[in-house]
Amino acid sequence: MDIRGSSRIVGSRDIVPTQVLVVGGGINGASVFRDLSLQGVDVILVERGDISAGASAASSHMVHGGLRYLENGEMRLVQESVRERNSLLYTAPHQVAPLPTTIPLRRAWPGLLSAPLRVITHRRGRGRRERGALLAKLGLTLYDSYSGSGRRMPRHEFAGPAAVRERFPNMDPGIRYAATYFDASVGQPERIALELVLDGAEANPGSAAYTYTEAVGASPDGVRVRDLITGEEAVVQAEVVINASGPWTDLTNAALGTPSAFMGGTQGSHIVVDNPALLDATGGHEIFFEHADGRIVLIYPLHGRVMIGTTDTPADPRGPVRCSEDDVDYFIDLVGHVFPDIPVERDQIVYRFAGIRPLPRTDGAAPGELSRDYRLEQRQDSAGRLRIDIVGGKWTTFRALGERVTDVVLEHRGEVRRRHTLHEPIGGGKRYPRTGDDREAWMSERLGDLADGRRRVLFARYGTRAEDVAAHLRAGHDTPIAGDRLSVREVDFMVRHEHALRVTDVVQRRTALAFAGAVSRGVIEQVAGAMAGTLGWDDARVDEEIDACVATLIDQHGARLAQDCA
Repeated sequence: MDIRGSSRIVGSRDIVPTQVLVVGGGINGASVFRDLSLQGVDVILVERGDISAGASAASSHMVHGGLRYLENGEMRLVQESVRERNSLLYTAPHQVAPLPTTIPLRRAWPGLLSAPLRVITHRRGRGRRERGALLAKLGLTLYDSYSGSGRRMPRHEFAGPAAVRERFPNMDPGIRYAATYFDASVGQPERIALELVLDGAEANPGSAAYTYTEAVGASPDGVRVRDLITGEEAVVQAEVVINASGPWTDLTNAALGTPSAFMGGTQGSHIVVDNPALLDATGGHEIFFEHADGRIVLIYPLHGRVMIGTTDTPADPRGPVRCSEDDVDYFIDLVGHVFPDIPVERDQIVYRFAGIRPLPRTDGAAPGELSRDYRLEQRQDSAGRLRIDIVGGKWTTFRALGERVTDVVLEHRGEVRRRHTLHEPIGGGKRYPRTGDDREAWMSERLGDLADGRRRVLFARYGTRAEDVAAHLRAGHDTPIAGDRLSVREVDFMVRHEHALRVTDVVQRRTALAFAGAVSRGVIEQVAGAMAGTLGWDDARVDEEIDACVATLIDQHGARLAQDCA
């Protein structure tokens, strides 16, 4: 691929024809792009930043059925979410794995009568709704029933006081019960979105995705887009325009001359801490519970660190979102409610992040009570061109949402679906070895000339696509950048084959280096150097990229840059 040619929309007066334009490269836009491409529909996707760099980058890394949605009476959403969770365990096994999730409980009876009443009346109350052990038992029994014949994980387990002390000796002695159920974890959600885009482009040569390209206005011929790297503009002429901008849907509509008031998102913040005692105390479980203010929070072991989240506060998509010092105080306090003898200190934070959930506007609802379901808003102009706005949606249900949007487009075009995607493997999940022995044999056969640590990193990151990466590494001289975690030739692969155009793309989204606190200024400099030759950067641009990456990590993410080895 010619990075500076075919991967950019060029020409200030160009008109680029296509059948469908998708605005937004988050998880939902990527899903729509892939599904339409699999049906043979030509699609152009434009994303003003990197793939999955907006709301999708602030995911809690959970693939879940929505246990808490049962109490709100959102049964359709729970059923769909559980089905999609089970599907992802099969279609994306290189990134999605079962996650034991434990709810710590202090009493037996609270909520036993009020929660069923809320389900029956669909009434969503404000404030704390304490869940007791018996209510948790009833809810988890119902939750298990949604897995049905597609069950891929064990049923829930219940532990009394003695078992809680044995399994979680560091938990607050006031926690007398623990309910453990299984949802799923996604190691790098940004890579799932990227692989959806890569799958779509591979399936249909008439489809293409353009990052750092913003929809900036309308013209008589279509949607005007601007390349934010070169400054050049083009007009995309499409029969269907799909607004998949997530929290920024109304802002995109305003730019395109069709104002709307669909969105009412809330901010979710997280911190990532290097705290070995807390990591050990979780026992490999996500600890998932309700804090005193009624918000659902989590303590989650991931990438050798512990992620703590999340907030649920009103947010304005017109401005930047940050994990604030008040948020940090909140997280430190909540850990103390579960593990009172394990202090969390500010200097243990290696990364923090925040994002806006793409939730529909609902007047009068508390932030935590906004529905996580989605809907499609449709309209046609006088020329018969269709506009679709995606309103709402949660990460887990991206495939189902993409399918629904695709079916609307196919109906508009008078076409029928060629391929269904429920069981369609994603990216490196194709031909994935299913057992531990098979995975070891695959790595030995396909990646055997690499050091053991290196091949395990590549296999965890790319799944079966690691074979293509290894071939790229062998094709030239390679040197490590971050030990086993990254190398010069791998960065070159990310630029040539994975749309990486900025240093932040590599350290924040193609890898988990920033998340795990494994980025130093030296690593950033080496990544910039590895990208420079492929992208044609001069020394000034290299310095600019280094400074921009350092500023992003420190100012926006409170990152603790690692020390370079002497």
